[in-house]
Amino acid sequence: MTQALRKLVTFDEFVTKYPDNSGKRYELHDGVVVEMSQPTGEHEEVVGFLALNLSMEIGRLKLPYFIPKTALVKPLDSDSAYSPDVLLLNRPNLVNEPLWKKDSTVSLAESIPLVIEVVSSNWRDDYLTKVAAYETVGILEYWIVDYAALGGRRFIGNPKQPTISVYSLVDGEYQIRQFQSSSRIISPTFPELNLTAEQVFQAGSVPS
Repeated sequence: MTQALRKLVTFDEFVTKYPDNSGKRYELHDGVVVEMSQPTGEHEEVVGFLALNLSMEIGRLKLPYFIPKTALVKPLDSDSAYSPDVLLLNRPNLVNEPLWKKDSTVSLAESIPLVIEVVSSNWRDDYLTKVAAYETVGILEYWIVDYAALGGRRFIGNPKQPTISVYSLVDGEYQIRQFQSSSRIISPTFPELNLTAEQVFQAGSVPS
């Protein structure tokens, strides 16, 4: 679970103090510092699988994108900063990001082709808080990868099933398509991506 540290801080205070040298991860949600729980091994396997496959597609298509190890997405005019599980950055636009060189932080939609959150115990942040924030920034594509079916039934159905939700920005608003089992994931950023939902889910299953 995530634990909120209740003293309100500004973004400048946040990047000065967090993260510290303990190796912990933090996000800033409307001035509230949120300590991120240590992810499970399965969570990290899914993150690694997605990063690897998208990196291969970036290389194949010779796109000017890369996936940073650690970077923040900060909506403009807010004291929030999010640390996505997988973040694609458009290298040529980073010259327009005032916070990139000093704080590895981006705020412009043109810099962020795709964001992926892999669901853990704080699923409400992914399905509610971050959907609204990323839509406001204007990020064209946002995936929620719920490999363990942790999200609410209103998001992934009843009975709950492992689901990948792909949000695509159309006329300033997110439209959603969902993928389960053997469905091939349809990505506006990577239309030729040959990856099924089940392949992603299996990345988090350790063979017995």
